[in-house]
Amino acid sequence: MDIELMVGDHIPEFTLMQMTSDGPTPITTTELFTGKKVVLFALPGAFTPVCSAQHLPGFLSNADAIKAKGVDTIACLSVNDAFVMGAWGESMGVGDKIMMLADGNADFTKHLELDLDASGFGMGVRSQRYSMIVDNGDVKNLNIEEGTGLDVSSAETILGQL
Repeated sequence: MDIELMVGDHIPEFTLMQMTSDGPTPITTTELFTGKKVVLFALPGAFTPVCSAQHLPGFLSNADAIKAKGVDTIACLSVNDAFVMGAWGESMGVGDKIMMLADGNADFTKHLELDLDASGFGMGVRSQRYSMIVDNGDVKNLNIEEGTGLDVSSAETILGQL
């Protein structure tokens, strides 16, 4: 059953994927969020214009400032596979500053009702652009973009909320 994610909700148990030196590796949301303060931002797709020119670079350039405010992990989520997310992270030079997470089948994204139908652009189901602060699995702040821009889900917005 789908839910609409809201501030105060606990992130449900799902398995996402990340690229490691051993190849695509599963990570559960419990592993990701339990006992940690995490900034998670999601975007429609790796290598796409706004995502590559503004959204990911904004979090990368502000990673140290975000972590200095008590954040354990910064994670980027997209409805791409782990190979694509790994390659995109490598091409953008994220190193160990940002965890690149894949929701390849959009299971997590659809469950939270944060999916976007981009089939009109030949891209299928994607994630809406959003950012959130999650403390020990509980959503403390949630910033969902209304349009195609980068107005409320930026790293600067998150910094102001921490």
